[in-house]
Amino acid sequence: MTAIASTRDDLAKLLDPARRDGASVGFVPTMGALHDGHASLMRVARERVGDGPVVVSIFVNPLQFGAGEDLDRYPRTLEADLEVCEREGVDVVFAPSVDEVYPGGDPQVTVAPGPLADVLEGATRPGHFGGVLTVVAKLFGLVKPDVAVFGEKDYQQLALIRRMSADLCLGVDVVGAPTQREPDGLALSSRNRYLSPEQREVATTLSRALRAAQREAVHGVDAALAAAHAELNRVTGVELDYVEITDPALAPLPETPAPGSEARILVAAKLGTTRLIDNMSLRVGR
Repeated sequence: MTAIASTRDDLAKLLDPARRDGASVGFVPTMGALHDGHASLMRVARERVGDGPVVVSIFVNPLQFGAGEDLDRYPRTLEADLEVCEREGVDVVFAPSVDEVYPGGDPQVTVAPGPLADVLEGATRPGHFGGVLTVVAKLFGLVKPDVAVFGEKDYQQLALIRRMSADLCLGVDVVGAPTQREPDGLALSSRNRYLSPEQREVATTLSRALRAAQREAVHGVDAALAAAHAELNRVTGVELDYVEITDPALAPLPETPAPGSEARILVAAKLGTTRLIDNMSLRVGR
């Protein structure tokens, strides 16, 4: 039976006995609107902690939404989310209010995410990653997990949270879990529900572009990017923000990468008012 905590005190009462017994705590932070991708993260957390408690937080964090973004219309589906958590054997759902997470309003002390937050998503959404890292740091402090699981779909977010945990010595093992996809390749996302049927069909172009780049990466970075752009240009209705290839840590690739170098290709685009992101690994050169 999944227990629900809405306050810090409730959360502590539910987790303190397990901590006293020396159990490892697994944590999956979410903003709700849960889907099979989130469920896969819960399963990874369970694998990592065994009989220890798995905690899922459901909190739409206002600090990471900029002006004009979709905070007000972001889907809030708590009852359905609780059913997903129950089905996956989650022990505790932490579903706090904004006042519980940010008592007294916006925090005066926040996490500065550093230069990695100024590229890719950060260039388009200034302040976004500062809000993400601040709430994750707060949730780490409240849940005190041994392991926290995040999806690779939000690859830049994952990289920054790993860096924060290491740089600030938070003692949390940050685990990345593979992106879950629909049968046609579309990455699972809570924002997919905003798409019209026509936009939903066009949205598969993002994953097709990434796979085209994977195939052509043996011929180099330029060939991979050209293949991605060619795929994206086959359709209308995709407003491309960026498609870029970096090293796995999101740093620029060397001008002449060693043959077979591991890399990451990342894409972001708008379909109507809905912004989608995706990424895949690839190897550059033969």
